Amino acid sequence: MTATQAPGEGGKVGGLVVEDLGVMLTGKDVDVVDDIDLVLRPGEVIGLVGESGSGKTTVGTSLLGYARAGAVISSGKVLLEERDVLSMHWKEMRQVRGEEIAYVPQDPASALNPSIRIGKQLVELLQLRGIGTSESRLQGARDGLAEVGLPHDDEFLSRYAHQLSGGQVQRVALAMAFLPKPKVLVLDEPTTGLDVTTQAMVLSTMAQLCRTHGVSALYVTHDLAVVANIADRVAVMYAGQIVELGPKDAMFSNPSHPYTRALLDSIPHLSQARALTGIPGRTPAPGARPGGCRFNDRCSYAVDACRSDVPPLAPVAENHDVRCIRAGEIGRWDISLGTVPDADPDRARDVILSVDGLSVFYGRKQVVHDVTFDLAKSEVVALVGESGSGKTTISRSVGGLHKDWTGTISFDGQPLAHGARKRSAIDRKRLQYIFQNPYLSLNPRLTIEQIVKRPMELFGIAKGKEATDRVVELLDQVALGPRMLRYQASRLSGGERQRVAIARALAAEPDVIICDEITSALDVSVQGSIVELLEGLRTTRGISMLFVTHNLALVRSIAARVEILQQGRVVESGPVVDVMDHPREDYTRTLLDNSPRID
Repeated sequence: MTATQAPGEGGKVGGLVVEDLGVMLTGKDVDVVDDIDLVLRPGEVIGLVGESGSGKTTVGTSLLGYARAGAVISSGKVLLEERDVLSMHWKEMRQVRGEEIAYVPQDPASALNPSIRIGKQLVELLQLRGIGTSESRLQGARDGLAEVGLPHDDEFLSRYAHQLSGGQVQRVALAMAFLPKPKVLVLDEPTTGLDVTTQAMVLSTMAQLCRTHGVSALYVTHDLAVVANIADRVAVMYAGQIVELGPKDAMFSNPSHPYTRALLDSIPHLSQARALTGIPGRTPAPGARPGGCRFNDRCSYAVDACRSDVPPLAPVAENHDVRCIRAGEIGRWDISLGTVPDADPDRARDVILSVDGLSVFYGRKQVVHDVTFDLAKSEVVALVGESGSGKTTISRSVGGLHKDWTGTISFDGQPLAHGARKRSAIDRKRLQYIFQNPYLSLNPRLTIEQIVKRPMELFGIAKGKEATDRVVELLDQVALGPRMLRYQASRLSGGERQRVAIARALAAEPDVIICDEITSALDVSVQGSIVELLEGLRTTRGISMLFVTHNLALVRSIAARVEILQQGRVVESGPVVDVMDHPREDYTRTLLDNSPRID
């Protein structure tokens, strides 16, 4: 029995078995992933977690015999009921993909044809796979939608993908994956960006279907809190290798690899505020990985032997394996490490921004109704709610990016104009906006120096060498450094781009920053470092923040006050500690109940 097997797995194994899987860069002796051994049992969900660049998606797609452009599966076996997927003829492999091993991508919209109605796509899938008859396929499509909790009437079947919400699109993708009754399901971060209620619904549907149909599932994600709520076992990847593998309960009660612990320490908790931190450094790319243990250059427990010896994946407890030579020496992990007192609900407040009776419209449709709240100096107020609750619409109205609204938005006691172009340069300078998507918010043609310098030139703060020196200072403040000056955004990771966006906002020397879901698509470790950065700015520079998010656990760690929004209305508001410990509204309780948690 191998280190990755559970009792009773000897001999013939149902589900899927991965043996010594390796993927290399094409034409180069450089490993992308290597030494991957996994057993996926029927009805079981395995969570595959790690930072961006760890190789999670590469392993997931390898189960379908697929490697991205520039890479090739170089070794190992993927045994589906003792048939090696990797040695199959392409025609046989094509039949296996989707029919026996299904894949649900991170962006569900990419799985649906935008020009074909939902019902027709489901029927075409059954027709392509030779499932049913021409008379029975429409009923099969209806049954598939019903199974994932979606309407299955003619009206829903006639919709296009753009007419569905994010959660509905994701569940249609799940229905398409389950229609051919696959044996194995690979899910590649399918709930990233979804609000907590929709995420909980999708995860519950997926888990129920896997157990009902005996499907083996590999759930690829960077969110350990999600894994804690859905997986039976957890495999943690770092720099192309599995560094820890074990039952979910053991992994969250006694994580044994320093990397797993560092990831867990980056996660906010619902029950208590935490001083979040990131992991120093970044995941090394293929070809630039250190010798010995690949985590040694970021690990506080590393000794000389960690830099010279490659540790094996070895058992530390029953069915619990770790790739660390010091696993037995570093003591037990404490889940309460890093907890701090909640924000003081009775703290004196000096209001800098107030929103009174705000109603927002898109054409004739009213989407925000009579919203009132305020923001004090050196304070963080969170806007929280499901998708469509009006969070971003309110923040864009405050930031001057949407101008069709009524009511009053006052800044330092003076009313703000409805659009940014009508506001004074001083108001625009003092009120800065950081967008959700770091990949779209930076001009790809400009260098980082030009991007960060632009607000200084625009508002007459600095120019020339003085501006460049100031850019270097700002990049240091956001933990990037002067080496980034000549880079373009395409060379940076998502977390680094978001830091540049923060530096650009700081370049205007603002008093208020609006943060619109700025950590929703980032690794938990990067999220931790961004939150640590923002908290430092708040305490040292007295900056106030309007923080838009659907992550209530994150709100506990960063905000002093929270506004809970539902369908464009504030349904509950107050100090974070009061709202989260003693919610008055059923809607707030539902959000809290649906939030994934490890505490």
